[in-house]
Amino acid sequence: MKGIPLAALLGLIITILFFLMAIFAPLIAPYGMSETVGDVWEPSSSQFWLGTDNIGRDLLTRMIYGGRTTIFVASLATILSFTLGAVLGFTAAVYGGLVDQVMSRTNDLVMSIPTLIFALVVLSVMPVTLPVLILVMGLLDSTRVFRLSRAVAVDINVMDFVEAARLRGEGQRWVIFREILPNALSPLVAELGLRFIFAILFISTLSFLGLGIQPPGADWGGIVKENREGIVYGISAALYPAVAIVTLAISVNLVADWALNRTTSLKGGRGG
Repeated sequence: MKGIPLAALLGLIITILFFLMAIFAPLIAPYGMSETVGDVWEPSSSQFWLGTDNIGRDLLTRMIYGGRTTIFVASLATILSFTLGAVLGFTAAVYGGLVDQVMSRTNDLVMSIPTLIFALVVLSVMPVTLPVLILVMGLLDSTRVFRLSRAVAVDINVMDFVEAARLRGEGQRWVIFREILPNALSPLVAELGLRFIFAILFISTLSFLGLGIQPPGADWGGIVKENREGIVYGISAALYPAVAIVTLAISVNLVADWALNRTTSLKGGRGG
């Protein structure tokens, strides 16, 4: 942890705590996820630390399981988007010519359609299951990763060590995975945090609109939707998941900003 700024360290600690909560949710949650244990919208008490929700379920339990689902879906969608986007972006940069033009213009076409509208249209005609959600989110977000990875790979592809590898007789696969990928990891890792935040917000938005995690499953966006009417009566049940989303987003962003600044500093040092 030496050398990490206080803000980044705080963000890292909070992010790790959220992930530990997601991993050990069944051990931490005081009740079952869908278990009705009290009256509707009971206030906070020693029995229900955050009170109960719109049908009498323990809100803390719903928050813990909701965080598990939100983080799980966002993590897998982010991994999918980076795997697919980076490989396609590197491929377009290395092969160039017609291959690059076709892939880049196709990517631009998909990016021209608003992501949320695209997802809503797809999910309205497909069964809303976890695999479908992860696939849709990962594919849509891979277009952003493609653009970044291609831009980075184009610069690396003309460097001397890449030309040297080609002169040695190495194939395109070697160039992509052994020459370009290791040198493109720093900007991609920095971007990873930002895309993860987007995935958190995206799945929460879909659930709030009714096309995300389906009841009785729980995620933070769905909990906001279920309890939004309580805000009119001064009940804060819908605010807890909103605070959790904001806290996780800020924490990951602090770590991502530190990683990006560190990458920039290292590049400046090598250039000098």
